[in-house]
This record gives sequence, structure tokens and C-alpha cells, in this order.
Amino acid sequence: MASSDASSPLSRLVSDAGLPDAEPLPRWLAPLPRWLENVGLRLAWVVVAINLLGTLFGFWYYGFHPLPLSDPLITWQFAAEPVVMWPFVPDSPMATLFIALAFASWKLGRTNEYLAALAFFGCWKLGLWTPYVLAVFAEPFLRTTWLPLYVFLFGSHLAMVVEAFVLHRISDFPIRAVAVALAWYGLNDVVDYFVPIVGDPHHTSLPVADAAAVGGSTALQLAAAGAVVLTFLATFTALATRVKKLEARLGRSGAD
Repeated sequence: MASSDASSPLSRLVSDAGLPDAEPLPRWLAPLPRWLENVGLRLAWVVVAINLLGTLFGFWYYGFHPLPLSDPLITWQFAAEPVVMWPFVPDSPMATLFIALAFASWKLGRTNEYLAALAFFGCWKLGLWTPYVLAVFAEPFLRTTWLPLYVFLFGSHLAMVVEAFVLHRISDFPIRAVAVALAWYGLNDVVDYFVPIVGDPHHTSLPVADAAAVGGSTALQLAAAGAVVLTFLATFTALATRVKKLEARLGRSGAD
């Protein structure tokens, strides 16, 4: 007798069975359909692998070039930055590394709230900031960037935001973890745009000069505004998720 639809591979892929419970969060905190969250969790190792590949590509994009052999090993932005500031350069690759490690630790039964918070901040912030600057500086980017690469960067970073909205299923975003993520990404904003500590500001290179006038502001000011606003929004969203989870649990305990 043929198996029922309920036991089909597709049904199992989208079902809740065996996965962390989904708290009744408002749509503005959990905008993804439940089935898509479930797919992401069931395919967590695939997500880990994709993000690790993205991390490798990201480090290559910023100038770590083991391939091709004809290139210097260290080039482009890494070559232009003081070595001591390298941890602040590859923002998006670090975000994809954080989310790969967050999902891997969960799959191994060792959920790490610090990794989850860093992953949420990174994928939310860089997943939106990169399309923001690609749109704001579209003309100079398209003059210097291969169109398929431009489209890939735009779409792949938006996919990071989608990933971020799965993390509430495996993390409660405790205050201490949010504080660590805010400290890291807040420090990134400071050295990227305001107090570079060593050398010039360390933000991702833009295809225009920092001082170039753009609509009454400078390119640096527009890039900084986007980064700072998104850091604030990531903080608010993570803390709001925690509060709403606690409210839901208190409501359930009060009803028992």
C-alpha cells in the first residue's frame, strides 16, 4: 500500500515533529512561514555548509587569495588595512561564519546563545546593509562590478536576513548574549566610521571616496547611517524577541 501524504519526504521536511517549539511571536518578529523555518532547521547541515562556503568566498572577496596562484596571497582590502585591524574588515564573512557555527552547535546538542546572538546581529545587519549600499551607490558599483556578481551579492545578503529569522527557534537571546553581540557590532561601527584607531576608517570599501558628496551628505555618512540604524534595530529586535517569548511563557504558566 502506498504511503500517505503525511509520511511523504516533503511532509516530513516541513513538519514540526522533533523540532524546537515555535513560540507565538508576532509576525514582525517572526515573519517567515512556519514551514520555511522547519525546512531551515531540518536542513541545518546544508545551511552550515552553504554559509561556510560563503565565508570562504567572503574572505576571498576581501583579498585573501590562495587562488588563483597568479594573485598575491593578500590583496585588495586586506592588503590596504593594518594587520591589527583585520578582524574588523570581513564583516559579512564573519556573519556567515557565526550563523554556521550557531546552527552546527545546535545540531550537535550544544546550543550556544552567544553564537546565536552574534549570528542574528551579523546576518540581520550585514544582510540589509550590503543591499542598502549596493542600491544607494548602484551607479558606481555597476561601473566596477560584474553584473552577475552585483546581483549575487544583493540576493545572497538578503538570504542572510531570512536565515536570521530562523534563529529564534533555537535561541532565547539572553541579555548577556545580546550584550556581547551589541558590543562587537557597536565596536565595528565605531572603528568603521568614527574612530578608526589605526589608519583610516575600516568599513567595507565603497566604489566612491568617503568624502564624495551624495545627495547633501557624504558617502561615508550614508554608509555609517545605515550601519548604525541597523545595529540599533538588531538590538531592539533581539530584545523584543526575548520579551515576547517570556510573555508567552508566563501566559501559559498562568493559564495552567
